[in-house]
Amino acid sequence: MKSFSKWLIVLISAIAVGAFAFAPALAQSGLAPNADTTVEAQVFQQVSPSVVSIMVYASQGQGQGSGFVIDEQGHIVTNNHVVEGAEFIEVEFIDGTLAEGTIIGLDPDSDLAVIQVDLPEEKLIPLAFGDSSSLYIGQPVVAIGSPFGQEFTLTTGIVSATERSIAGLTGYSIGGAIQTDAAINPGNSGGPLLNLNGEVIGVNSQILSSSRSNSGVGFAIPSNLTQRVAQELIENGFVEYSYLGISGGEVNLRTIDALNLPNDLRGVIVGSAVPGGPSARAGLQDAQTLQNNMGVEELVNADIITAINGEEITSMEELVSYLARETKPGDTVTLTVYRDGEYITLDVRLTPRPSTSQIS
Repeated sequence: MKSFSKWLIVLISAIAVGAFAFAPALAQSGLAPNADTTVEAQVFQQVSPSVVSIMVYASQGQGQGSGFVIDEQGHIVTNNHVVEGAEFIEVEFIDGTLAEGTIIGLDPDSDLAVIQVDLPEEKLIPLAFGDSSSLYIGQPVVAIGSPFGQEFTLTTGIVSATERSIAGLTGYSIGGAIQTDAAINPGNSGGPLLNLNGEVIGVNSQILSSSRSNSGVGFAIPSNLTQRVAQELIENGFVEYSYLGISGGEVNLRTIDALNLPNDLRGVIVGSAVPGGPSARAGLQDAQTLQNNMGVEELVNADIITAINGEEITSMEELVSYLARETKPGDTVTLTVYRDGEYITLDVRLTPRPSTSQIS
């Protein structure tokens, strides 16, 4: 049976300088005093005390990236690929303060990490998080980081798209990623993507480029997922994600024609349910195909997931994003499934993700 997964092979570079990458993130300390300054300048002055530049030293060399303070205990969010394997981490604040960073937890699935510095509370100004689920295409944003080692650099742009899927550091994808045209380059990794209220809406992580430099297509890990991951890393040192155990793709015109579906039906086609996995145990069925007289396999029957816990799902990216953001192993979710011209509901008890996979 053909795979129904929708994957486009592209060159996606983790935006790190040297072996690693990091970009500074800044805190909220008041608006610019000059009323003639731009909104972007006011955001920078407001948040820059909370952004850090990070130098990472390891046996294979050194690298630079970014991060930002999230609480008064000195916890700092950055990318997993920035600090993994580090033997010594140097954290610099915009006022020149230097501190050693200690790794608290790593999450390669989401490419996020939390480190901690030991500084007085008055030096630690946490950034506020915005709601990444409320973003809109065209919304103005700013990014702060250390592109090519140029510390505390501000770039501007817009939200180009939402609900993108990008690769994690394991076989799993990161759903709900934010696409932006704000200039992001090696060294921006781990720095904040902010709205014009100075709230973190994402963590700059990847660029789509053949040259490892800005092409106007950058990606940030959404703030709602970042908050969940950071909290679990601080509490447990690791993150457990839930697992449905399916592979599949989106409904398209060929699917609609092949299965005689309503033209407005959207959802995730279940290509296969892992035998013995949560979805298979709950009753989700593999798609069925037949060869036509030209020897080409055609879809003849398939389960289509249209909602999870009442929230409409139109793509695998949205399904992955919902599972990572809203659920934990052991939770039971209700799937709305279109099967044989009717809607049914199936209750699925989620299990922990296997170590590496290409499925949800």
